Amino acid sequence: MERPKICLTLTGKTIKEDLELIEKYRNYVDIVELRGDFLEDDERLHIRKFPSLAKIPCILTLRRVNDGGMFKEGEAARTILFGRALAFTEETKKFEYIDFEEDFHIPSLQDAALAFEIKIIRSVHNMHGPVTNIKQRLESLCTSGYEIPKIAFMPESVKDVENLFKEASELKDNNHILIAMGDLGLPSRILSARLKNYLTFVSAKSGEGAKSLSHIGHLDPVTLNDVYRFKSIDENTKLYGITGWPLTSTSSPEIHNKGYELKKINAVYVPFRGEKFEDVMSFANAVGVEGLSVTIPHKEEAASYADEKDEKVKSIGASNTLVKKDGKWFAYNTDAHGFAKSLLEFCGLKNLKHKKVAIIGAGGAAKGIAWAVKNLKGKACVFNRTVTKAKNLAEQYGFEYASLSPESANILKKYSDIIIQTTSKGMYSTEESNSENDPIFFYEFTGKEMLFDIVYVPAVTPVMARAESAGCKVINGFNMLKYQGYEQFELYTGVEYDGNFKG
Repeated sequence: MERPKICLTLTGKTIKEDLELIEKYRNYVDIVELRGDFLEDDERLHIRKFPSLAKIPCILTLRRVNDGGMFKEGEAARTILFGRALAFTEETKKFEYIDFEEDFHIPSLQDAALAFEIKIIRSVHNMHGPVTNIKQRLESLCTSGYEIPKIAFMPESVKDVENLFKEASELKDNNHILIAMGDLGLPSRILSARLKNYLTFVSAKSGEGAKSLSHIGHLDPVTLNDVYRFKSIDENTKLYGITGWPLTSTSSPEIHNKGYELKKINAVYVPFRGEKFEDVMSFANAVGVEGLSVTIPHKEEAASYADEKDEKVKSIGASNTLVKKDGKWFAYNTDAHGFAKSLLEFCGLKNLKHKKVAIIGAGGAAKGIAWAVKNLKGKACVFNRTVTKAKNLAEQYGFEYASLSPESANILKKYSDIIIQTTSKGMYSTEESNSENDPIFFYEFTGKEMLFDIVYVPAVTPVMARAESAGCKVINGFNMLKYQGYEQFELYTGVEYDGNFKG
């Protein structure tokens, strides 16, 4: 089968804006979709001229509000606009595709499309939940051999995405478009070839003269091509990825996919978001994922789930790496190594002798870090809101423990040579420090502390900004991410992520 085409959805307010986007991304896409419903009223009058200006195969869509679009004027107005768009019959001037919803049946428009050899994309959109019985729905949508059925829905959980892949595996051709929307549905766009799709949709980034569609799961064309190497994905491509929740942003795909490209390995690394770890693993087993990076909040569950654990995982009680071998899942922990390497580089030390370390948090990430601090010969105190969790982790290594609260400010001061922030607080936050985004908001930095925040989005978290302004040396978790990722890469592929392209 041919690989799925890449379709750039155009959401500019004017035809000029849309044409500028085409020129920007022309080398990355095969087709464009003119979303006439996003155009200003006056601009819609010129829709018929668009294909001759675009000089690339075009889909015309006038999406209604209840189907996730912007068209509010009613079916009579839509019919007139569709009719104007079908006026040209010359190959260089006509739309090659036109999108009609499942319940939009205007015989004159359908006859014109068929007469002018314009393919009809017959679409179903559910913006509020999943669509099941995919095969039967596709058959009901395709009333002639000149239609391409399309089903797009908003999944409620990763189980809905799993069902989509399972049902698509039974399809024999690629004359359909199947999409799970939103962040949960991202694998359906990147792994469109696994769904035997005719095409997948992309759109411009926010701020590029058009409305971003990232909220329904669109990637931009550069990311799809350059990060995920979409055009090289086929039935033999090995699948790896990262799971966590909410996993709004991650740099791991760039690290791993760059390695696959430069090492000429037919593999792709994809975010598999999931709130319930058991659902993620069901999905991974169903679609053939061979390795998973595991992040907040699933690291402890990953260790419990695995069939086999290495000694480090057994000691730490948390795993950030799962690898499938001979039908079994093996658990590893590369966090500890990645953290230790990046911390020592940051501090300029060979070990943590004579250093008093504060570990903020007692979750899965903190477990790997506590193990590393102990092995680096540091003395530590674990601070956590749930004191029993701090106690359980601290006693495992002979550390002190305390509540993560203003009452523990003096204890934190005692263990403030190096403060290691392991919680998710501050992630994605660009606000000034407060009790919601800064786990040690109550602590007054003196300027002598070194702060290591494992969060790397944003690059400077609220607690980092506050510490830096006091004169402290600070670092985020990106180097830790890289180093633990290099080790994961080797566990997945058996190939070293060597110094030729570390950076």
